[in-house]
Amino acid sequence: MMERRTFLKSAALAVAGTTLPSLARAAGSWANTDKLPYVISLAEWSLHRTLFGGRLDHLDFPRVAKETYGIEAVELVNQFFKDKAEDQKYLQELKKRAEGSGVRILLIMIDGEGALGDPDDAARETAVKNHFKWVEAAKTLGCHSIRVNADARGQGSFEEQMDRAADGLRKLSEYASRHGLNVLVENHGGLSSNGVWLSGVMKKVGLRNCGTLPDFGNFRIKEGEEYDRYQGVAELMPFAKAVSAKSHDFDEKGNELHTDYRRMMKIVLDAGYRGYVGVEYEGGRLSEPDGILATKRLLEHVREEIIQGTA
Repeated sequence: MMERRTFLKSAALAVAGTTLPSLARAAGSWANTDKLPYVISLAEWSLHRTLFGGRLDHLDFPRVAKETYGIEAVELVNQFFKDKAEDQKYLQELKKRAEGSGVRILLIMIDGEGALGDPDDAARETAVKNHFKWVEAAKTLGCHSIRVNADARGQGSFEEQMDRAADGLRKLSEYASRHGLNVLVENHGGLSSNGVWLSGVMKKVGLRNCGTLPDFGNFRIKEGEEYDRYQGVAELMPFAKAVSAKSHDFDEKGNELHTDYRRMMKIVLDAGYRGYVGVEYEGGRLSEPDGILATKRLLEHVREEIIQGTA
């Protein structure tokens, strides 16, 4: 056992020594990666049908993550407690249950609070302020970040949409910095799924607490136009503070049909990222529990190959 622990630590450090400096290195401070190149977390969206169907209470999600899937860190989705952002009693109960299960709440994924790159100045300002309550909720829950969308409503030129998204994100990030929180942007359709555009937004914001959450699967810009997912993740990783391992379906060997996880995780690690990689199953053929477990097994298998030097 001691020999294996020593080997794991040495292997992980060897991988780390080959990477490029970037903001992604800071992500390791939220996960114990001294023995492993990355740690697995669970995105709540993986159980969205179960939650929307009333078969799982949002308050019980952290416990289920630990007891059913053996995962000790989670990413919440605001859609499942939309009216509770300012309900301190509810938030404290959620925090208590998570801590009682030995589970860390890493971040909250925010949707439905307005476009941070809205072409209307007043609407953009309202969207920024709508997110403030979620920054405060995330702080209460002990999160390191909130995840938002860089929606510019598809109006204006490439550069104009970039400028507006950067404006909204900068204002929100300045507020979040006062609470010790990060604001992370996921590639989530439209121009946000263009790696050049979103990395350009990050550079325009220019704040250390504003970063990205690369998702392996969200690279559809519009009907009939897909951005190369490997190129996109590579372009977003220098700003990454979280990673979403999106999955849909698997072959008989357990490999994801749409994403080469070995290739993708090499991109992630080569960027210097050391932290949580979130299971986010979104498929329909497997049940949600089976899809989560299949994704977790694949991430574990790839991780072992990396440690053994066979990936």
